[in-house]
Amino acid sequence: MNHKELEDTYKHKGMRKSLVILLQSKGIIDRKVLAAIEKVPRHYFFESAFTEKAYQDIAFPIGEGQTISQPYTVAFQTQLLKIKPGEKVLEIGTGSGYQTMILLEIGATVYTIEFNKILFERTKKFLPSIGYFPKFFLGDGTKGLEAFAPFDKIIVTAGGPSIPKSLLNQLAINGSIVIPVGNEGVQKMLKINRVSENDFEREEHGDFAFVKLLGKEGW
Repeated sequence: MNHKELEDTYKHKGMRKSLVILLQSKGIIDRKVLAAIEKVPRHYFFESAFTEKAYQDIAFPIGEGQTISQPYTVAFQTQLLKIKPGEKVLEIGTGSGYQTMILLEIGATVYTIEFNKILFERTKKFLPSIGYFPKFFLGDGTKGLEAFAPFDKIIVTAGGPSIPKSLLNQLAINGSIVIPVGNEGVQKMLKINRVSENDFEREEHGDFAFVKLLGKEGW
């Protein structure tokens, strides 16, 4: 990407404002989430020919068989997590880094893990170049990051057949994990709250379609 493509103009900001209004109409009410969506330049992840698509509420291919998630999905998962500034958040599936940037804007300390080496290398270089500094890891996200556990919140941005036990074990007491679980076509968005060492509460939040969660405890 050349520097010209990384301009953030009044037009881009206006398109983000319109996107925020659309997300509010779809039920996103968390002000911190909406403020982050309004601030993060999603068009940075698009070739200049596709800038118009950057602020439509759609997913878009980013190569390697992966997509940049639909803004509504990013906002919905983030809103479910109820992140407080300073919380330690584990993100499974860095992908483009867009969701990562939203988490950072809300004030989380973000540990993000990516399975695909090409995406990992690209995002690890790109995010710091535009002022975003999560802690990057390459590896099997279904195993989590035991060395850095426990995490206050865990967000999984790919659909798995079940909830990886490793991730549940790495959740802090009173922490939450948001993960889409189901078959390869459609998944239920689950929120699991860890109430105590051995007790978990489960909530269901509608149907979504994600790329496959790859790894030992995924597909």
